[in-house]
Amino acid sequence: MYLVFLGAPGAGKGTQAAVISKRLSLAHIASGDLFREAVEKGTELGKKVKGYMEKGVLVPDEVTIQLVSERLDGQDCREGCIFDGFPRTLAQAEALDRMLAARGKALDRVVYIEVPEAELLKRLGGRWVCRKCQTPYHEVTSPPKVAGICDRCGGELYQRPDDKVETVKERLKVYFDQTMPLLDYYQARGKLVRVDGQRSIEDVAEAIISAVKK
Repeated sequence: MYLVFLGAPGAGKGTQAAVISKRLSLAHIASGDLFREAVEKGTELGKKVKGYMEKGVLVPDEVTIQLVSERLDGQDCREGCIFDGFPRTLAQAEALDRMLAARGKALDRVVYIEVPEAELLKRLGGRWVCRKCQTPYHEVTSPPKVAGICDRCGGELYQRPDDKVETVKERLKVYFDQTMPLLDYYQARGKLVRVDGQRSIEDVAEAIISAVKK
């Protein structure tokens, strides 16, 4: 079984991919992990990835596609896998179809974990971190006993630039702009299933398993 998991930052896509890959005994291919592994190994592709990452720009489609293609040839991918963080663009989606077809395979389902923007902002925009010990907090789900003070060491809490509401809103806008064409692409091919991502991790996992096994 070959699956793609789509979901905005904060939707729980990576968490669910990790859970479902174990439940269904599928390889878990996360684009972020592929980038880090390539950089650590120092391969030619890894050097390219490192250059883009150091510049703070997105890794180009052709490099990402090549990394995924190499990973697909792994022994653990022969019976299926979950793609997490790939594809991000229409060009990547079309390339993935070609990659699988060349191996006599095809995508079975594309799971879109839906979470309203207001909930995503709450999940992502309320994170704070201790300057001293780096303990994470959240305004809603795990607030400190005293606002602005770390429970563990008494250090000052601060918000990283990526966790500020304005930044989060921009990240979400970019994601939705990129993802809408993908949803249309997979919907037209009868591959797309939508799952409510506002429930507990276990409930979302059960909904995904039910959806992909239909």
